[in-house]
Amino acid sequence: MSRPARRAVPPLTLPPWLAHALRTQRGPVPWSAVVRGALAAGPLLLAAVLADRVSLGVVAAIAAMLAGINDRPGSRRVSVKRLGVPALAGAAGLFVGTYAGEHFGAVPLTLLLTGLGLFAGGISAVGPVASGAGTQLLVASAIGAGMPLPEAGWQRALAYLAGALWLLALRLALPTPGSLAGDFRFDGERDAVAAVYDAVGELLDAAGTEQATAKRVALTAALDHAQDALTGPRLRRYASSSAERQLHAQYAAALPLAEAATALAWAGDPVPARAAEGPRRLATAVRHNTHTGPLPAPSRSAPALRALDDALLHAAETFDRGRGDSDLHTRRRTSKDLVRAVFGAGGREYGLRVALCFGAGVAIAQALHHARWYGQHEHWYWLPATAVFLVKPDLGPLASRVLCRAAGTVLGALLFAGFAAVLPRPEGLIALVALSGALIPVATRHFAAQTAVVTVLVLALVMVGGEPQASASRIGETLLACAIVLVVGHLPMPGQRGGGVRARLAAANRAAQAYLTHVLREADSQALPASDGRASLPSDGRASLPSGGRAPLPSDARGPGRSGGRAPLPSDARGPGRSGDRALRWTLRREAYRTLAEARTAIALAAAELPALARHTAGADEVVATLEQLVDTTTACAVHLDDAGRLTSWHTAHLAELLDQLAWERDRVGLRGPEAPDVPLTG
Repeated sequence: MSRPARRAVPPLTLPPWLAHALRTQRGPVPWSAVVRGALAAGPLLLAAVLADRVSLGVVAAIAAMLAGINDRPGSRRVSVKRLGVPALAGAAGLFVGTYAGEHFGAVPLTLLLTGLGLFAGGISAVGPVASGAGTQLLVASAIGAGMPLPEAGWQRALAYLAGALWLLALRLALPTPGSLAGDFRFDGERDAVAAVYDAVGELLDAAGTEQATAKRVALTAALDHAQDALTGPRLRRYASSSAERQLHAQYAAALPLAEAATALAWAGDPVPARAAEGPRRLATAVRHNTHTGPLPAPSRSAPALRALDDALLHAAETFDRGRGDSDLHTRRRTSKDLVRAVFGAGGREYGLRVALCFGAGVAIAQALHHARWYGQHEHWYWLPATAVFLVKPDLGPLASRVLCRAAGTVLGALLFAGFAAVLPRPEGLIALVALSGALIPVATRHFAAQTAVVTVLVLALVMVGGEPQASASRIGETLLACAIVLVVGHLPMPGQRGGGVRARLAAANRAAQAYLTHVLREADSQALPASDGRASLPSDGRASLPSGGRAPLPSDARGPGRSGGRAPLPSDARGPGRSGDRALRWTLRREAYRTLAEARTAIALAAAELPALARHTAGADEVVATLEQLVDTTTACAVHLDDAGRLTSWHTAHLAELLDQLAWERDRVGLRGPEAPDVPLTG
């Protein structure tokens, strides 16, 4: 008698908020950052102890620690802004907090710091650097008000600035792996540009497969990283050396290749393996600063393949001549863009939550301080400072942040209690500070690990400064801050919930529409006189075809063009970089894909929230997916337009269908879109 078959037990699936809390980033150990961390806070504290200025050394070490948290992979020029701007904000916050703590009572101080939280929360919506600046502004203001020190406020601010600038000086001066083998001025820029060419090759290999979308996303990430690596402060506005100008030109030469590869992936047809060899040889030439050698020419049987061939020829010329278009094709954010980010839905919602969390943390800490909760010491900054880190959305979903912060603080406090019982003072604690600083770059892979290391470091710092051991009270304050942020994070706010996601979606929608508008205007200017009418896009983004239906698909729409040849174009219309219109198109395309990537990240974080919060952004992933298809289709239209001088009805039908779908999805999630212009319908 046969036994009945057992039912397969489905694998255990964790809820998104818990799965995110357990997720750890992977990658090689950043040894250069580890060395900088070891040489930052510990040596600063040692020098202060030897100079008998311990309190100023504690402040400088805290600044170096916070700068170390922001010391992420990237080029040297990027680090100037990434580390310097938050350091200036932190010094200002320490100055304001010190004088406010000395001259204001509990209620006025709470109101002042709550208003500061509203301001810092609003500017944090501008971007990652602004978010880091807002965080350090609030943390330093809490330290200034809640850590009594003998020095005046301006002295503390200068010590804070000196500590952050010390780490920045280490970042600029110390060599990184591989830099001694080449030009010391370049610190990751060559690898970033080479990664773009590699990503183009991988996208060409994936064309016609299920991996094409993922490889296109990887290409966008590589372009964003290279753009950031090459953008930064210089003595002059433009690249100041021939090597730098050449690297900028090599980045610019990758843009038409990326455009052609995106169009080929959008078409969905496999591409011969020969097509990917050229970009990979260009990647090797960039990485090792060598000549490209002969590049294999791809087939010219389709518009996108002809565009790829033209782009390869242009890149080879740029590499051989060592110069070319050095524009990074970035759009400078105007004051209107900054105001929209600060006072828009995302800035308002985040500002209110930060103000409530920070203000509540200050008020409760003040009450505990006057009730002698803290016992022998007078430092009450831990509770509001913890609330600031917990309310930051770019550190992960709310529930994940709370769980990781609580676990990390408990672990760190217990570890420090053990170290404090056996280490000699102050030399043992100084060594512990140096060790913790070295571990921060590795611990940033998980928020709980980072919290544990930072807890050990800060407790060691303040004990060197004269504070008694207070691990138990720090655990209690952290758990209290977690409760505050959980409550405030679920409170209803004025307007629609999910403001941060909606703001990112709106920015992506505007960028996609601007890119589409530019390409369609190019089509309008190049189209030959025809009587097949115009398609009107009203304010809701819907497209209506003249016949009221979908345009027919021509039999040669995906073939080698009309009559198998290339339509005659003006001499300046061929080849990459033909005019300012082409450069503007690449700039708009980069902006569209960058804002889409930012929206994807914000949506992924929102989806990992607790169900009570995640439901407010339901449907946003469908909107951004349609926007990505629209931008991909627009790119394919641009490539075909360069080749044939006009769009086919097959292209315009795709655009019309996507715009209809986008308008419906926007209405469903309550997202308003900008007005779209009249566009030509040719085919």
